[in-house]
Amino acid sequence: MGAEKLRRFMLDDPQIEALEISHEDHLIKVATIGPIDEDDLKERIGEVLKSVERNFGKLDELSLGSDALIRTQESKESTRFEKNTCETAPKFWSWREVPWPSEEEEDDREEWQEMAIFAAVCGLAGIIGFVLSKQGHLPSFVPIVLYVIAMIAGGWDAAKDTWVLLKKGKLDIHFLMIAVAVGASTVGAWGEGALLLFLFSLSGAMEHFALYRTRREIDSLFAAAPKEATVLEDDGQQRRVSVSRISPGQLVLVKPGDVFPLDASIESGESAADESSLTGEANPVQKVSGDEVFGGTLNLWGVLKVRVLKPASESSMQKIIRLIQSAQDSKAPSQSFTDKFGTGYTWGVLALTLTMFLVWWLGFGIAPFESTPDHFSALYRAMTLLVVVSPCALVLSIPSAILAAIAWGAKHGVLFRGGAAVEKLAQIDTVAMDKTGTLTTGNLRVQEIESFPPGHEDRLLGIACSLESNSTHPIARAILSYGEESSVPLVEVTNFQSLTGMGLRGLTSNGEVFLGRRDLLKDGPLKDLVANAATLQLGYSEVWIIAPDAAGRFILKDEIRESSAAVLETLKKSNIRPLMLTGDRSEAALEVAKQLSLDEADVHAGLFPEDKVAMIQKLGSEGRKVAMVGDGVNDAPSLAAAFVSVAMGGRGSDAALEQSEVVLMNDRIEGFLDALRLSRKARRIIRQNLVISLGTVILMLFLALGGQLPLTLGVFAHEGSTVLVCLNSLRLLFGRV
Repeated sequence: MGAEKLRRFMLDDPQIEALEISHEDHLIKVATIGPIDEDDLKERIGEVLKSVERNFGKLDELSLGSDALIRTQESKESTRFEKNTCETAPKFWSWREVPWPSEEEEDDREEWQEMAIFAAVCGLAGIIGFVLSKQGHLPSFVPIVLYVIAMIAGGWDAAKDTWVLLKKGKLDIHFLMIAVAVGASTVGAWGEGALLLFLFSLSGAMEHFALYRTRREIDSLFAAAPKEATVLEDDGQQRRVSVSRISPGQLVLVKPGDVFPLDASIESGESAADESSLTGEANPVQKVSGDEVFGGTLNLWGVLKVRVLKPASESSMQKIIRLIQSAQDSKAPSQSFTDKFGTGYTWGVLALTLTMFLVWWLGFGIAPFESTPDHFSALYRAMTLLVVVSPCALVLSIPSAILAAIAWGAKHGVLFRGGAAVEKLAQIDTVAMDKTGTLTTGNLRVQEIESFPPGHEDRLLGIACSLESNSTHPIARAILSYGEESSVPLVEVTNFQSLTGMGLRGLTSNGEVFLGRRDLLKDGPLKDLVANAATLQLGYSEVWIIAPDAAGRFILKDEIRESSAAVLETLKKSNIRPLMLTGDRSEAALEVAKQLSLDEADVHAGLFPEDKVAMIQKLGSEGRKVAMVGDGVNDAPSLAAAFVSVAMGGRGSDAALEQSEVVLMNDRIEGFLDALRLSRKARRIIRQNLVISLGTVILMLFLALGGQLPLTLGVFAHEGSTVLVCLNSLRLLFGRV
């Protein structure tokens, strides 16, 4: 059945020519002909392969057979399925790798549950064995049998991991644990060996449980993402279509309780959206005709017709998914410390253990194998030493805290793009913020249009709307919104070009048009027009437009975020210096700074993108660690230059998101404080974990070298610190910042 499902999939898609499954490397390659949407291809193949493996068995054991339509080529390394085509066709094939299907959450759940069962069996058998060992009338082998059962159950998972690594010529702490358990049994310490493997298997189950809960917290954000949507055809017919096959411009029907499948604008209808999965904001957001909705958010009560704006691969939710996936794979700087505990460390521990065994035996004359009530044997001491220097807790101390922090942030609208961002944000001493869209709402409103000469207002507005239709900047949204309200006709504009830090340029049937800063005119033939224009009141901003036979300006106003002043005050109390970096006029910037109680010396206005970068670099050269917070394309260079880059809102520009290490999905400046507190708490917990793990290793090492540390105490200290580190990290996931 699985083979038939894959066979039908290949035959139904004319662009797929071949599929190859590599057994040894667990790689899947697919050959296609012609241009193809690669993300859509991978998603469709991934679903089919996942279904096949889940329902019909392992992919690397799959065989389609050969017939007139498909031929199978099998070897020890791989299996290839090809459509029967002409001999020259393979020359035109394009091969792409497809991820091996996985059910990570299910795997994690099954793994920690399986490990917990083995740990329970180990603990139960060990307890019974200990009780029976105290019964003098029973044969001595009875408790030993139970201890052996306990050790097999407790060491089963470690043995599997060890066997896999041994085949690759590697060793790790799993090998050390098994070695200690076997060594303990050879000196008659059966109970200690069973106890070690019980605590080791229990801590392993707890570790996998923590990872499972972390991944589940993240995956819950996307669990409701729809795979299909109802598309409305031009003739009024409805049909269900895979979300990945819906194109921008198509009309989609969204019913109450449905999840918006893609980013779209409302054509008709009225409703409210639950955007908590995207932004962390619990309150519903009212939606009316013309408003934008975001893929992955929930339509609460109205029947809506929405016009798709972006393909599935570029939706807001997919951006978040990619950010989180990259964050889970990214490592924090301090993780490089714990990454060193691999094969080299294991060999070092084994060498130290062997050396000390020989020193105790040959140097101090201690019996090699037989312990007495007063003195432990050399082998017993060596096994104790082997336990206490194994770095289980140390290896888990940092990644467990980092993953828990990323998961908590994702659930509350703060996305860290990696462990490095979690640690770095806690170190900042300066925050540079863009004004528009960060300290202010960014929801500009056009208050007035001035035309020179008068009478060209509507035509200039039409040109401006045509130019700004290619932009996502707050000014663009304000002009487009004003144009929709005024119902002005658009003007055809070609040769669109963005002038970095200045504005936009295009070509109409009457000639070139420009839209942007006052600087566009001040040095040209229209400089007198600028000089004679009425001075704007504080709090207002302007955008100039130049056409072949007229010029004008849009007068806009932005509102300060209600929480901006409180956020800046909190930063100051935390000994973090806030700065405002803006391209706006100095007068407008100072007026905003006055309302926010921001010192004039901390306001830098009239900056081009390169000026913002220079400012960030200057602060960095002075030894300051700067976090840059912005949302627009013009902020992207300074975001890249900062010690930590923070983007305002998942609705910000793609350029800003690409350069950001932290994304505040709720589009609230208070989210920065949440991110900062989370980062600092994660850093404290990492330090606590390192103190717990390193302190335990060092203390137990000195005691073990003294030769009188009981193996039981060493086991409790080693495994107890591992459990404690896991529990400490989970405080990040389930606590409050």
